[in-house]
Amino acid sequence: MKISVITAVRNSRATLADALDSALAQDHPNLELIVIDGVSTDGTQEVIQRYARRLEHVVSEPDQGIYDALNKGLGLASGEVVGFLHADDRYADERVLSRVAAALADPAVDACYGDLLYVRRDDPGRVVRCWRAGPYQPRRLAWGWMPPHPTFYTRRAIYQRLGGFDPGYRIAADYDCLLRFLGAGQIACAYIPEVLVHMRLGGASNRSLRNLLQKSREDYRALRQNRIGGLGALLLKNLRKLPQFLIRPD
Repeated sequence: MKISVITAVRNSRATLADALDSALAQDHPNLELIVIDGVSTDGTQEVIQRYARRLEHVVSEPDQGIYDALNKGLGLASGEVVGFLHADDRYADERVLSRVAAALADPAVDACYGDLLYVRRDDPGRVVRCWRAGPYQPRRLAWGWMPPHPTFYTRRAIYQRLGGFDPGYRIAADYDCLLRFLGAGQIACAYIPEVLVHMRLGGASNRSLRNLLQKSREDYRALRQNRIGGLGALLLKNLRKLPQFLIRPD
């Protein structure tokens, strides 16, 4: 099973090598790495060049934001399965993609996901939040539940059938995409009850109060657009984050 991993990056020189190293260390034998760079100016392109021989595709050109970049990656991907590794994230260990492949070896399963650790940006060994997703049940979407998108892997055919990321969203196109897939798309999901990704804090959605408010507005729009729920679901989605600060990883 070929797995395509897409990384969209712009000015992430300090963390990109860590992300790519964790991908290249995977023991899954059939991996396609795709890097979409939004014309970085901080030395990121020099980092990419160091890895160029081990990357299947590298694109460096202006884009309309991260979701435009991810859609470009989807257009280049040739794997049966597709996932995303953000430039400031890393895999929890070298067996993550093997576990993904094992979950999707069942032809009845369209997608899989696992747990996520939020770590400090300046000290990635320090865990701040533990997102233990739990098994998927369709009714939980209206209760504010969602799988951690950085751990979400699905068959490329699903993107071809249901579409990629809506560039009309600046921060929440991943949430909209998940609601579309799991809601109207009714895809079958498998839960991998292990931490798959370590995510550094400081991404676009939690960088500032302004971004948090923008994220909430876009989340509400995604819920309404996908006919999943409204303000109640949005409130529950945010309340679900609170226990994550109390859970300690195994």
